[in-house]
Amino acid sequence: MPMIDVYATEGTFADKHALAQDHATAVMGWEQVPDLALFRDNTAAFVHDLPANSIANVAGESNYVRVQVLTPAGVLDRNKQLGVVKELTDLIATAGGDPTLAQRTWVLLTESPEGGWGVAGHANTGADLAQAARAEMAGTAEQATTDE
Repeated sequence: MPMIDVYATEGTFADKHALAQDHATAVMGWEQVPDLALFRDNTAAFVHDLPANSIANVAGESNYVRVQVLTPAGVLDRNKQLGVVKELTDLIATAGGDPTLAQRTWVLLTESPEGGWGVAGHANTGADLAQAARAEMAGTAEQATTDE
């Protein structure tokens, strides 16, 4: 259940909503969690427009993008880290209409500590999230049985 934040100068992206949805979908895919409402409803991306004068590297350039991905601890192994960074970078370049933007995109992967993932006012552990997923899957299976 990642949270993704994309920071760029104003005007970098024409369709911020599509970019946010694409990022959320990509990271959920790399996490390889079941396609459950629990995960779909709680995986989100936020696109932040910043004034050009609020970003600078040492040379003073402000044409960079920063993507920060927060996931529960341990969900992204090395292969998943490599894949998600590549895919998010590609999505940024495509959404920005500038292939060179990939060279100026920084992706930061951050893990929330155990118990540090709050949803609906509760600080969840990995076990809490797994239990909620199992309950949703059982409810879905039960509903399918009664629908037959």
